[in-house]
Amino acid sequence: MQKLKSQAQADKRNNSDYFVTMTEDAGRRQQSLASATEARGLEALISRAARAGKGPAPVDRWNPDFCGDLDMEIKADGTWFYLGTPIGRMPLVQLFSSVLRKDADGRTYLVTPVEKVGIRVADAPFIAVEMDVAGSGDAQVITFRTNVGDVVEAGPERPLRFVNEDETGGLKPYVLVRGRLEALLARPVMYELVGHGEEIEIDGKTMFAVRSNGTVFPIMPADQLQRLST
Repeated sequence: MQKLKSQAQADKRNNSDYFVTMTEDAGRRQQSLASATEARGLEALISRAARAGKGPAPVDRWNPDFCGDLDMEIKADGTWFYLGTPIGRMPLVQLFSSVLRKDADGRTYLVTPVEKVGIRVADAPFIAVEMDVAGSGDAQVITFRTNVGDVVEAGPERPLRFVNEDETGGLKPYVLVRGRLEALLARPVMYELVGHGEEIEIDGKTMFAVRSNGTVFPIMPADQLQRLST
């Protein structure tokens, strides 16, 4: 596999220019995002988040008023729903994903310079659908592509974490994409990742782990993996 190339480069315009653009859009439409209950409401939301193909917005710099919740949900499989209907147009999904932010309260919001609305997320907002491995040992780099086009290298700033599913005995791996937003690794990607695992001693205990960008990410104790494999 050729090394993944980024499909979502960061916007190079400065924040003040973008603020002016977004504010002008907001001025043309008086309807609040919180009252978006029909097609024209969705259009208003689109106008405020019009960044498709331009990468994620600088949402961490913005602190607008909270305007209520929107009837929008990201299902566990990464499908976006609006008013109970799947959003089938990928450019729209990418557009909304570019203004996502997860705050310290644990909730996820769509954020523009002038408004902030809550949405529901069943699990992680993104799904990692492809991975690439380059190099080996400490020089190994694992790169993921998400369902909305983000390309992320796992490492100290974009860690992997693994959550045990007590009800199924399975494992759910996540990679940090930006801010507090994570991508859940799709099952085929998880299997591919595990294929690059190795036994590494961490704090005196043998762990099954993977490496990326000089960082070791423990998956589970090696003896636990042996029990699961028998």
